[in-house]
Amino acid sequence: MPNIELLEKSMPVAPIRIAALAGCQELAQEVDKKLVKFRKELVANKQLNIIPQGYSEKSFLVECECPRFGTGEGKGYIKESVRGTDLYIMVDVTNYSLTYTVCGHENHMSPDNHYQDLKRIISAATGKAHRINVIMPFLYEGRQHRRSKRESLDCALALRELSDMGVANIITFDAHDPRVQNSIPLNGFDNFFPTYQFLKALVKNVRDFKLDNDHLMVISPDEGAMSRAVYFSNILGVDMGMFYKRRDYSTIVNGKNPIVAHEFLGDSVEGKDVVIIDDMISSGESMLDVAKQIKERHANRVFICTTYGLFTDGLDKFDEYYEKGWLDNVITTNLNYRLPELLTKPYYIEANMSKYLASIIDIINHDVSVEKVRSSNEKIMELIKKIREE
Repeated sequence: MPNIELLEKSMPVAPIRIAALAGCQELAQEVDKKLVKFRKELVANKQLNIIPQGYSEKSFLVECECPRFGTGEGKGYIKESVRGTDLYIMVDVTNYSLTYTVCGHENHMSPDNHYQDLKRIISAATGKAHRINVIMPFLYEGRQHRRSKRESLDCALALRELSDMGVANIITFDAHDPRVQNSIPLNGFDNFFPTYQFLKALVKNVRDFKLDNDHLMVISPDEGAMSRAVYFSNILGVDMGMFYKRRDYSTIVNGKNPIVAHEFLGDSVEGKDVVIIDDMISSGESMLDVAKQIKERHANRVFICTTYGLFTDGLDKFDEYYEKGWLDNVITTNLNYRLPELLTKPYYIEANMSKYLASIIDIINHDVSVEKVRSSNEKIMELIKKIREE
């Protein structure tokens, strides 16, 4: 159990309860199993005569739902008491597989629908729960984080709204721009990264994966992913390169300037394994173009690591690039909905985040510093040492 010494010396804020919205229940069930195991270990280590009420349970999940009327209007419903609890509401705003009916017509759930359902469950719990925390791995409207023209600031507005509704902490992963938390400076906003889980997945699933400067290089696919790539390359002690997008600013296509080419800055990748790291795969066009260019520069193997695999244009292009040898593996987390067929692809590797998320919930519930779970430096160094000793 990670951070067990820290937790042994502290007491929980209140009994934990986890309310998982539709579309996030599979992840919540995995997290719940890990949390139940953690608490059993803590109880055994604490050796207490009196265990706080609700500290160790068979399950921390509470049933909730957001049923809809025929018009498409909905309501939030929590099916058991959450009075006095430390409530964690989990939501996946990217899960479009869910549907609902509006006047006989079937609609797919959009991020806006999921966000409204989140507010409904918060509304159902407000005034009863001791503290409300929102776990939103993919930050709602996180890509609309700043204003460049006459544009809405959707993410900042959403965070302000959640704050006004009484949410104490917002927990997210690999936010597109974490500076959006400036919109709620007096509230808890924790942004975590899956760096260790990526590395663990690569080491476990990739044959002869060598962590040294002669065999590995980290690539940022654009300027926005530079900080992720810099951290990953520094902690592994390998070189880093980056691509930048050359755009045609005289033309606008689908609301943005089209990319003319991806230009590379960095040392030679010839003969090296390459890890391309970013926060998400949306359509995947930019990532695939970068992978192809890396292969054309005679890289050995190409691994794409992103926190969120959205695949908005499907998997056909990824299948094609894999068959042509332009990419070797795609690694994404289980923090968001993934296409069922993705899980069957020979090139796909999952970075499981359930244990990490359970550890985060446990730490926050004890109201102690999250820095030990935020920083994966020690675990990464231990993993590197273990690999190099083998």
